[in-house]
Amino acid sequence: MTRVAVILSGCGVFDGAEIHEATATLLALDRAGVEVVIAAPDIDQMHVMDHQAGEPATVPARNVRTESARIARGPVADVAALKAGDFDAVILPGGFGAAKNLCSFAVDGSGCTANPEVATFLKAMNASGKVIGAMCIAPVLIARVFGEDKPIKLTIGSDAGTAAALCEMGALHVEAPATGVVVDEDNLVVTTPAYMLADGIAEVFDGVSQLVAKVLELTNRNH
Repeated sequence: MTRVAVILSGCGVFDGAEIHEATATLLALDRAGVEVVIAAPDIDQMHVMDHQAGEPATVPARNVRTESARIARGPVADVAALKAGDFDAVILPGGFGAAKNLCSFAVDGSGCTANPEVATFLKAMNASGKVIGAMCIAPVLIARVFGEDKPIKLTIGSDAGTAAALCEMGALHVEAPATGVVVDEDNLVVTTPAYMLADGIAEVFDGVSQLVAKVLELTNRNH
């Protein structure tokens, strides 16, 4: 059975994984009959947001892995324990957590750094010829991890500033609609804009479903 890792960055669009995107990913994988392992780094979030007020909350720090378990409906694996040989593909939903907790793009832009455990796993997957999927803002992490050494075709939709930052990190940006996907067949990377462009959850589900289908198609082709 095909085995896919889904890496989350917390729980909630403003400080963690985007819940609609994560749910769309898990639904599409489940419908495809894929075995899923949900994982997250065992680190504190950059900060905690009050999603009602849309501003930082004055509460104690929260753990990314612990918060991700809210979406997973139970315990999630530590990214540091993942081995590329155990998986056929990896998918990263978006949400600001991808740019705050999986890397520092939200603060540092194109000068950002990636979480070392996540970066190690992504590099190992790529080196093993495994497929990587990323959506919404998560492609900035892919650009940072692989940089100019491996220019990868990616999309975050059509936002000029973010696209320019991707290119500064060495990626090749391709514009795409909310329901579209960009496929780098040489590097086995699939991306979709999701809520970088989507007007609602239906468009997100359509785009993510296409991403999952393409990830699985490339995975089966390379087996």
